[in-house]
Amino acid sequence: MKKLLVLMLSISATYFVHAQIATPQPSPFSKIEQKVGLTDVTLEYSRPSMRDRVVFGNLVPYGKIWRTGANARTKITFSTDVTVEGQPLKAGSYAIFTKPESTSWEVYFYTESNGGGTPQTWDDAKVAAKVSAKVYPMPMKVETFTMTFDDLTNNGATLGILWENVYVGIPFEVPTDDMVLTNINNAMNGTPTANDYYAAAVYYLQANKDIKQAKTWIDKAIAMAGDKVAFWQLRQQSLIYAKAGDKMGAIATAKKSLAAAEKAGNDDYVKMNTDSIAEWEKM
Repeated sequence: MKKLLVLMLSISATYFVHAQIATPQPSPFSKIEQKVGLTDVTLEYSRPSMRDRVVFGNLVPYGKIWRTGANARTKITFSTDVTVEGQPLKAGSYAIFTKPESTSWEVYFYTESNGGGTPQTWDDAKVAAKVSAKVYPMPMKVETFTMTFDDLTNNGATLGILWENVYVGIPFEVPTDDMVLTNINNAMNGTPTANDYYAAAVYYLQANKDIKQAKTWIDKAIAMAGDKVAFWQLRQQSLIYAKAGDKMGAIATAKKSLAAAEKAGNDDYVKMNTDSIAEWEKM
């Protein structure tokens, strides 16, 4: 009888272990991976909802350190060194803490990124950067706490925080230009390919660098490509010519790109080339 009772208890315990009910979390986890220039940025946070509550100044008190979300600390990871309002942040992971106020927030990048909630003992030595961010009121309410990467450029982005009727943005910069120029120098000091010349030329065009050098590189890229040159490559060559002041060269190249785009059935490039040709012919 005793052995039977032990067996039944064992079976019962096993049943309850395997019969757990999965239910939705009130503040679900979110992970965003964003490429900014050549820097990989990863954001991990949990997302509470308003649920008919007043958030700022009530659920989230003014003037107190907040973990900026729910559950575990909100964490941001940079694959390269970055800067936040001129303050350097080394590559690595940081917890994001904030101190909300009605018109501005203090934002802290804290080196101790793991853990739940705010530290029991706040350590100013672990604050890698501290910035002030203006509060922008929104015309509509955001039910669920949301973080975004806004205003993306090759050289930076804005970390956005939205909840209730508030938007706060924290701009940061990435070292894209230094990294690309190093890559270009390394390629040019070796045996550059047509793709190397093309990438370098287009970057110089987009980054407003030496347009004469860009023209030299794009010409080499197109010559090396020969009859395999693509309409989008010719498009970039025409733009470089136009910026370099060679209007006739730009028009002639755009016409080549237009013909190739028509043959490929790419309406976007047909329109872009048609518009550019009309614009340059008026100049």
